[in-house]
Amino acid sequence: MIPLSLFSVNIVSEYLLLLVSLLVFIAIMIIKVGARLGMPSLLLFLILGMLVGRGGLGLRFDDIESAESLGHFAITIILFTGGLETSLSESRPIMRHGAVLSTLGVFLTALLTGLFTYLVVGKHIGAIGSSLLGCLLLASVMGSTDSASVFSVLRGRKLHLRERLAPLLELESGSNDPMAYILTIIFVKFFSMGGTTIAHFWTGAGILVLQVAVGLLVGLAVGYGAKYVLKKIELPGGSLYSILILSLGLFADGLATVLHGNGLLAIYVAAILMGNKAGIPEKKDVMKFFDGLTWLMQLLMFLMLGLLVDPSAMLPVALPALLIGLFMMLVARPASVFLSLLPFRKLSSKAKLYISWVGLKGAGPILFALYAVVAEVEGSSEIFNIVFFITLLSLVTQGMTLIPMAKLLKLSYDEDPQVETFGMEIPEEMGMLRDHTVTEEDLLRGSTLREMNLPHGIRVMMVRRGEHFLVPHGSMKLQSGDHLVIVVGESDDDLIEEQ
Repeated sequence: MIPLSLFSVNIVSEYLLLLVSLLVFIAIMIIKVGARLGMPSLLLFLILGMLVGRGGLGLRFDDIESAESLGHFAITIILFTGGLETSLSESRPIMRHGAVLSTLGVFLTALLTGLFTYLVVGKHIGAIGSSLLGCLLLASVMGSTDSASVFSVLRGRKLHLRERLAPLLELESGSNDPMAYILTIIFVKFFSMGGTTIAHFWTGAGILVLQVAVGLLVGLAVGYGAKYVLKKIELPGGSLYSILILSLGLFADGLATVLHGNGLLAIYVAAILMGNKAGIPEKKDVMKFFDGLTWLMQLLMFLMLGLLVDPSAMLPVALPALLIGLFMMLVARPASVFLSLLPFRKLSSKAKLYISWVGLKGAGPILFALYAVVAEVEGSSEIFNIVFFITLLSLVTQGMTLIPMAKLLKLSYDEDPQVETFGMEIPEEMGMLRDHTVTEEDLLRGSTLREMNLPHGIRVMMVRRGEHFLVPHGSMKLQSGDHLVIVVGESDDDLIEEQ
């Protein structure tokens, strides 16, 4: 038997496909275990990577630059899928809340955490803690809520929240990675310039404005341009549409980066517009493609990050990292949320408290820490180990308690019965698909569709009776237990009234 310590994995390793396939297979098998224990799947992927890495079975993976590049690619895919799945109709009422949290909220969290780190534990974390600039860099790396973690917990575990909290949390986590990344870039730039002066401050402000402005403009341009492209190009299947849409998203990221803007912001904005304005053909198949791709990216990214870490290197910084993590979760994050959302009085204190608790860390902060390592910032190894420790702490304490906390605050509710449409889908502008099971009460007026006298705007598209699918017509005799797929939309009476 060949010990794993003999393997050295990189992007050209002859063992790469074998090892990746085995790790992915094991990761998928342990998802069920995590579901039973209430553990986030992403935490299990991270732990699996650690178990087979240098501190466990001895698998070596040291290519930091490749890991940073591959991780950045993975997080763009995750953000892109999150943007495609974001509903503007649901997000519009809380758009301002999300924008404030993803900008001012991130800044305040980084500022408060950086000050605490410098004043309380800085002398215990090596070179990076000896200066306020280093502590602010460390805090900026951890300033955002990780989108992969939030999407995985809220959607994977089907947590249903009141006060529009689900779209707000998804919007915040999807849009605040760019702010944390921009702050990280700025502080790394300060390090390369040897410190901070008034001139350096204005340089940082210019970088911030340029990154946000270019990212937004490119995202808007590509998003609306995609509407024209998808309308003009006709392709033979959903798979090709998926690839075309992915290429448009990656184009937004790449173009924004070339123009010195923020690619993560660009791809997220473009994805929201594509998902809501572009009229994606065969959308159901396209979204299945991206859902599978996102799971693969999350799995590979967390496994890779787990392989990178050396658990023994986290021990010297464990205590200060614990203090920083607890301060961020219990003080900095709540303070930034309550201060940022102060103008929005309709949002209850319980809702703000829950938002404070959903400050999940994940792959995003670890990848931003890798950016500092690649940039050869002094003390960047301490940053990586501290951020990794805090990520584990966050996923265990916050990730495993999101459902109990929602129930404790009485912000969750039971899931509505899922609509069974047998794979059918219609354009959103035509109406909504709903299902209905025929009862004895429905048949009191008569047993045919015509005699049921359905309200205007409702049409029966399909009838399922046992294992048989029947095409409906007015004289069809229905039976109790028949399953109807109906479309709810505008009736001709509505149009006449408008005219």
